[in-house]
Amino acid sequence: MVVKGSEKRDRRKARQRRVRKRVRGTPERPRLSVFKSSKHIYAQIINDMDGHTLAAASSLSQAFRSQQASGGNIDGAKLVGKLVAEEALQKGIRKVVFDRNGFLYHGRVKALADAAREAGLEF
Repeated sequence: MVVKGSEKRDRRKARQRRVRKRVRGTPERPRLSVFKSSKHIYAQIINDMDGHTLAAASSLSQAFRSQQASGGNIDGAKLVGKLVAEEALQKGIRKVVFDRNGFLYHGRVKALADAAREAGLEF
């Protein structure tokens, strides 16, 4: 069975809605949201009560680019996880809830989560 691009996107969006019903970011415990494309990976720490992004890192950020890494592989995801955790810790955020955004928890998503944990975030 071949899954077309639009159907694949729709299935991910359905998973995302299902998870988002339960996962909410609060001021005490904001949400660490991950998005990945084929070439890049993005992570944001969001307070859903106020609708504010508290910290963010991506494979397009200046700090990431200076490391000469690629956002489309596991090493790049680890670096983004480390960068977002460092920025969060500077702002006094230690505990978060993890939102995989409908993506399967393996590969780059898992690498980003593990790197953020190693850098000091708790989830």
